[in-house]
Amino acid sequence: MSDQIAKGEDFEKQADKKLSDWKFFGNKHEDAADLYEKAANFYKIGKSWDQAGGVYVKLAECYLKLDSKHEAANAYADAGHCYKKTNTTECIARLEQALDLFMEIGRLSMSARFCKEIAELYEQQQNLEKAMDYYDKAADLYQGEEVSSSANQCRLKIAEYAAEMEQYQKAIEIYEDIARQALSNNLLKYGVKGHLLNAGICQLCKGDDVAITNALEKYQDMDPTFTGSREYKLLADLTASIEEEDVEKFTDAIKEFDSMTKLVRFSSLFYGELEINNPT
Repeated sequence: MSDQIAKGEDFEKQADKKLSDWKFFGNKHEDAADLYEKAANFYKIGKSWDQAGGVYVKLAECYLKLDSKHEAANAYADAGHCYKKTNTTECIARLEQALDLFMEIGRLSMSARFCKEIAELYEQQQNLEKAMDYYDKAADLYQGEEVSSSANQCRLKIAEYAAEMEQYQKAIEIYEDIARQALSNNLLKYGVKGHLLNAGICQLCKGDDVAITNALEKYQDMDPTFTGSREYKLLADLTASIEEEDVEKFTDAIKEFDSMTKLVRFSSLFYGELEINNPT
């Protein structure tokens, strides 16, 4: 590996020298770019990810001097993916540079992909506000490109984290809207009850008895099959147990549902909060 890194360092020095030299013929940035790319490849083979990332940044700067924004964006993205193995903060910074350039040149599908990737990195850092912001940008871009499934995947992430941050109304609106969309698509109808369940749980977390009662009526109007579902029964039982201040009934309703259908992660968080709000 050390031999590969040494080769990378040699190509990088040659490229740096090209940029510092005067040149009457040709373009020194083109020559340097070729050398930087070779250097980056050797650094990657040698698994020297920070050095590879740094050289890709230099490569991007060369492409910007050459007014090759697409190539510069790709180089920043390559830099980010190298830093992803060692430095998440640096990775995000470089992917954001790539994103800005892809947006500038109108590569919206690529922009959406990088928004989603940046959102996932902020998730890893537990920076939920920034993650939600980038998921929102990704959803808008995917929707603009008519990739509704990817847009809704991002929106469901926003709903999940909005609920964790007690932004219940925001989560409710997303779940209800995605449920409406799914009702008109035979391939997605199977997910409607789950979306309505999560919306209903958010209603319960708000602690507004009238709102959850109204929501249950609305969900029955949206999807007539919802009334006979286990999801509806769970919401109705939880609502009744809260109104009656019956913690045992509340707990039994959750256990009964969970024995048949395992609760998804974010639903479990809501149940936990509801249990805390209904102590013995």
